[in-house]
Amino acid sequence: MSCGMTAERGAMDQIEQTTSTNEDSAVASAAAFTEVARNLFLADSVEDGLARAVDLSVITIEACEFAGAFLREGDEVTARACTDPIVAEADALQLSTGEGPCLDAIAYKLTFYSGELGSDSRWPKFGPGAAAMGMRSLLSLPVTADGTFGALNLYARYPQAYGVLDRARGLLLASMAGFACSTALSHEEEQHRSENLHAALVTRELIGQAQGILIERERITADQAFHILREASQHLNVKLREVARDLVDTGERPDTGSSLTR
Repeated sequence: MSCGMTAERGAMDQIEQTTSTNEDSAVASAAAFTEVARNLFLADSVEDGLARAVDLSVITIEACEFAGAFLREGDEVTARACTDPIVAEADALQLSTGEGPCLDAIAYKLTFYSGELGSDSRWPKFGPGAAAMGMRSLLSLPVTADGTFGALNLYARYPQAYGVLDRARGLLLASMAGFACSTALSHEEEQHRSENLHAALVTRELIGQAQGILIERERITADQAFHILREASQHLNVKLREVARDLVDTGERPDTGSSLTR
């Protein structure tokens, strides 16, 4: 084999090895984020979803040393999760000063990054305070899906800590967290509707049983029995279902505050 062919074969082997390495890296990254997605979608509430996202940020984003999350409920923003007490302190500073990357990420639904908080003119109150705590870099990402649930705060003690790859991973994680929170919220609302329906059915059954007792005992109509229950509810200042429950449990006629029975 000639020297030219040997060199060409060596170059091809190197290309194949590099390609194989890149493919292995891509497969590993895909597998890692598949596990991240699985973990996030196990959340049973929006708050749980944000808490999981905070923990996963430190695990999956190399530059991220500490992480926290803000939750938006109506017009109110509160700090709900963190991986270290120093994050709680830094996030509280954002809320108390009314400025900071995370608040802007929620307000504008955009990513905000500062590679040197101490000298960042966008947040003249929060930046120097966070830097004094040892926080130099901060990547804030909105968590959105059919609305804004909040934002992730990814802190690092080193300046210019987040490169392009880290920021891309952060965006992907925040996006998955948004969908996971949206799914969890739908489950919460469905469970709430189910509980309300069950409570309504129980209330209806109790009132029906109480009416039946009064009808049989006092030889009155269903409307008259319901009227007695309603009068007792107003007189005792308790809910109608509680009046009915007490009658069913004790058999005692409810106090209507009147000697009249019909």
